[in-house]
Amino acid sequence: MAALPYLPHTQADIKAMLERIGVSKLEDLYSDVPAEFLKKGAYALPDAMSEQEIRDYFSSLEAMNAKMKVFVGQGAYDHYTPAVIPYLCSRSEFLTAYTPYQCEISQGTLRYIFEYQSMICALTGLDVSNASMYDGPTAAAEAMKMAIACTRKKTRVLLSKALLPHVIKVVETYAKFHGVEIGYLPAPEGQTSADALKAELAKDDVAGVIVPSVNRYGIIEDHTGFADAIHAQKGILVEYCDPSALAVVKTPGEWDADIAVGDGQPLGLPLSYGGPYVGFMAVKKDHMRKMPGRIVGQTVDKEGRRVFVLTLQAREQHIKREKATSNICSNESLMALWVTIYLSLMGPEGLKEVNRISSDGAHYLYNQLLATGKFEEVFPGKPFLKEFVLKPKAFPGMLQQRLEKAGYFAALDTEEGYVSFCVTEKRTKEEIDELVAIVKEG
Repeated sequence: MAALPYLPHTQADIKAMLERIGVSKLEDLYSDVPAEFLKKGAYALPDAMSEQEIRDYFSSLEAMNAKMKVFVGQGAYDHYTPAVIPYLCSRSEFLTAYTPYQCEISQGTLRYIFEYQSMICALTGLDVSNASMYDGPTAAAEAMKMAIACTRKKTRVLLSKALLPHVIKVVETYAKFHGVEIGYLPAPEGQTSADALKAELAKDDVAGVIVPSVNRYGIIEDHTGFADAIHAQKGILVEYCDPSALAVVKTPGEWDADIAVGDGQPLGLPLSYGGPYVGFMAVKKDHMRKMPGRIVGQTVDKEGRRVFVLTLQAREQHIKREKATSNICSNESLMALWVTIYLSLMGPEGLKEVNRISSDGAHYLYNQLLATGKFEEVFPGKPFLKEFVLKPKAFPGMLQQRLEKAGYFAALDTEEGYVSFCVTEKRTKEEIDELVAIVKEG
């Protein structure tokens, strides 16, 4: 045991535990692992380093990362993060906080989750939000399972082909292992087809429909009549949303959607090479008992003081797992706090300003790129906010290489042969003009 001084168990402890489970030595615990896959010999651990050497080492690793000017979205957006957010989130009472089961000592955590839920409800126009989920795609998959649970006898869920590809893939994976049949709605003109929706609903087996608020082409979708058609067949309408855009586009509540899901990353979370992010889910009051995850509620104590508690969870989620809508019992609490601080700082007017600046930049870039003569419009006249696609007249790979060499991450190619661009409030006119100049040189 001398080589492992921090293990609390003595040799006698280990011997007693091994005898209890019927094995003679620790190696027997790995007897089902083929011998060729077991590590043999000592571990090649590096020599100890001083604090300064460790700092220098990690600085050298950081220097290997290319710092690009990001002109791509597709579900993860390079919005500005106010400096106070990482400072507050790094405080120990937040950074190391655990699940707030004991409400009497968790009022701070429960309060910020309650505020998060309140802000998500305000953004989506729906009645109830949970305390957050893992990310946007898994939130969409949980909404699919909710639709099945809420409609019971219906077996299919329809996905718009205009959803982000990685959202579709995650929902398909969940569906495969939960026995849910998936159908698809085409988007022939850059917008989820209403005619195709009505044709699928006529089959009378559709439990739910998942459509994007702002779709993978950047187009703001018009869902007029969708809710009426789906509800007439007793189905569930789910909207997948960019929460930042909900400050200026029609909300799921205004579209009469039953569930709103999406990724909270655009609300100030850094790109961070893909995470951690935070999924959000809000629902109409009628469906909250089927909603996965935890919910924080507000009440008063015996002295009449405002307090917060975990509330309104279906017990099956913890006890009768086979009968539960979902087995998710946790949430991305620290990232939910990040989003809460961001929304508190920005307020309604700040969010509108972010969208205005982003939209102005995106439309300027759109027009400038078309003026180069190297692109064709794909969906002329369709409304977009900060993201759009164009069809390049030449192979996009060479364009991407030139842009990357100049420090730009842009012109992401899509499966249809288009290229996607995105502009947020962080991108300046000078950067946009330089990007266009690089395109002209090609």
